[in-house]
This record gives sequence, C-alpha cells and structure tokens, in this order.
Amino acid sequence: MDYEAQIKKWIEQDAERMEALSIAADLCLPDWCLAAGFVRNLAWDKLHGFSAATALNDIDLIYFDPKDITEARDRRIEAKLRSTSAFPWSVKNQARMHERNVDDPYTSTTNAMSYWVEVETAVGATLNDNREVVLVAPFGVEALFNFTITLNPKRPKPADFRKRVAGKRWQEIWPELTVVDA
Repeated sequence: MDYEAQIKKWIEQDAERMEALSIAADLCLPDWCLAAGFVRNLAWDKLHGFSAATALNDIDLIYFDPKDITEARDRRIEAKLRSTSAFPWSVKNQARMHERNVDDPYTSTTNAMSYWVEVETAVGATLNDNREVVLVAPFGVEALFNFTITLNPKRPKPADFRKRVAGKRWQEIWPELTVVDA
C-alpha cells in the first residue's frame, strides 16, 4: 500500500482540512504545514472505521522563520486566522521552539518535528504552489498504519511519554492503538 498516497487522498476528501490548508497557504509563511492531530487523527479515524472525523482541539500551524521568532508574531498570525475562520488555530514558529524543548537549534520545520514526542504525531500537510497536498514527515507515515503510539528515540523519557499518552486519551478514542515506548 502507498501510505502517503492514501493519507493525501483522505485529506483531499476532507473539505474542512482542505479549507484549513487553503487558509494557511494564503499566509505565505516559510516552510509551513498543518501538523500533529491534523493528519494523525484523520489517519486513526479512517483506520478505526469512524464515519465522522474526531473533533480537533486545535489546528497546529507550524512554520520556520528565523528572522522573527517572537511569540507576538505567532499571536498576530493566530488573530488574523481567527478573524477569517472559526478553526481553533495554534501557531508556532519552529525556529524558536528548541528553546522551550532544550534542544539544539532546529534547522527547518521537518527537523523540529523530528524532535516531537511521538513518531505518529510528527506528520504534517502543506500545499505546494499548485495547491496539491504534500506531506511533511521526518519518520515517514507508515507508523500511522501500525495502530501504534511510538516514543521518539530522541525523547528518551518513557514516564513523560506515558503521562502524555494517558492525558491525551488516545487509546480511549482509538481503542485499537498500542503504546510502544522502548
């Protein structure tokens, strides 16, 4: 199975996700994508045979721009987005997130995602210049099809990982998922 093609097809068939991608694309931010639950939840919903999409707590718009790493810029972008749509936007410039995470500086959006806690969360979608869906996935997308929640080896803190998994209630929402933390 071509996992990337399947995820792209699911996104393209989801009118709300395509609308969110279009709105985000219109901002012309550098190295951007809609990530985390935006793609992960859709894949898990489809694999679990859900007839309706699980509601998103937020839509994570991430981008990489070392020229202005202020949180104020992200808040201005969120305000602009919220003035044009009712989506629950969360905007974060990955060029500064290494500071919060106590990592070496990130070099791109993909590089920043490679430090995220779960492998399955490190998947995003963007639109190219032709408005075609492109996936951003430092670990690939196959793990989404394995019904797993996998600790990223760059984040070797299993206790923190397990606490996050429990807090997100993923196994309650998608009961076929198993946790892989070693």
